[in-house]
Amino acid sequence: MAARTRRPLGLASAFWDASALVPLCVRQENTPLVHGWYKTHEVVVWWATSVEIASALARLLRMKHLDVKQRGKALKSIAELAETWSVIPPSAAIRGKAIELVEHYDLRAGDALQLAAALEWCEGASLGRTFLTADDRLRQAATLNGFDTSTPSAK
Repeated sequence: MAARTRRPLGLASAFWDASALVPLCVRQENTPLVHGWYKTHEVVVWWATSVEIASALARLLRMKHLDVKQRGKALKSIAELAETWSVIPPSAAIRGKAIELVEHYDLRAGDALQLAAALEWCEGASLGRTFLTADDRLRQAATLNGFDTSTPSAK
């Protein structure tokens, strides 16, 4: 794991979905809120989160919400931030749990993998653990799996 730099030590860890990380590097309506989360929570992510973020930025470019220069800056910012993240690697257990999750909740495959990785991170003891996402369906499934998805607003 990379050394933590430019961040206070001892922050509470939280599992971050890609949708909660994009606003750190691209100005969006919830950017102030997400910056507040970032000040108070260490970042734990799923192995494929960087791919999901790149996909989101490419989609924003196609939709003309970003220009090429803005996308490049966002990719650079995300790469710098990623050096401080803890990453949950893929495993057969995560794949199996994701299959169970799609059978029980209205989740896309990527979201089920995110939630399965979060459950792996906390070893199934999600009570009192924080899951940060901007996706309503994923938030609901995380809440139903015991995660705290209510976060304080940014100040």
